[in-house]
Amino acid sequence: MYTKILLCYDGSREGRLALREGARLAQITGAGVVLLAVVETVAGSALAQGADAGALAHQQADFRGILDEGHQRLSAMGLAPELRMEFGDPVTEITQVATETGADLVVVGHHQQGFWTRWMSRSVAAGLSDALKCSLLLAQKTVEDSELFATVDEV
Repeated sequence: MYTKILLCYDGSREGRLALREGARLAQITGAGVVLLAVVETVAGSALAQGADAGALAHQQADFRGILDEGHQRLSAMGLAPELRMEFGDPVTEITQVATETGADLVVVGHHQQGFWTRWMSRSVAAGLSDALKCSLLLAQKTVEDSELFATVDEV
């Protein structure tokens, strides 16, 4: 069903749910896994970061730690992910990595937003659903350890 799954991971609670759900799908389907963290940059923050070059290095170190955490979690589940860190707009970077890696499924965490927040800001999920040429999973399911560490036949 899936041969390459792109797991988008930011270290948040929602990101951890997405990681577990995507990992379980990879286990079941035997798909390869790409673990992606996107350091969001916008014109205003890029200018601010230019004033303080250390800010970008600090942010990069934070996301390297997030990727390392995700790698450890996936390795414990028997997976060997390719790690990627990109800088820029999340929709653009996720779409580009999905295309480059030949992903046939992108898994992202779903961040609950109130009406006004959703109205005032653009949704990454909505942007991805318009931009991607593959399936998109907005992960919300809690995957228990008993499922992750069981064989496919046991579940």
